[in-house]
Amino acid sequence: MAGDGIRRASLDDVKDCARIIWTWAKQTGWMPDELPQEELAGLIREAFPNRDVWVAGDPPDCYMSVDPVENKVGALYCLRTGQGVGKRLLDKAKEGRDHLWLTTHEPNVDAQRFYRREGFIETGREPPVPPDTVPVIRMEWQA
Repeated sequence: MAGDGIRRASLDDVKDCARIIWTWAKQTGWMPDELPQEELAGLIREAFPNRDVWVAGDPPDCYMSVDPVENKVGALYCLRTGQGVGKRLLDKAKEGRDHLWLTTHEPNVDAQRFYRREGFIETGREPPVPPDTVPVIRMEWQA
């Protein structure tokens, strides 16, 4: 792969971002079928102007969204795992920041292990916020 394959997303990537989330959810075995791809795309499109969004792959198979005001990683989904893409995306999120936070689904132990490796610590557990139906763990990182 030339370079790291990571680039700033454009509005043209919204459908791919929705496809990535939808495909990831189908692959988990524990994530309920909450929203169709079209609704996911609508939510992503609505939030897009207020987020730093990155994608990797051609076509994109990894996606990250960061709220630059709240320093929250709102989404980090990789269909391609074990190749360091998630780490490189998270490194992008850390650039210029001394604090980040996120939530990850309670059953997603692989993500929790990944975030702990990247310096995040668990700071709480929260009930799901609609449209989500799966409880989440809040994790935070300090530089």
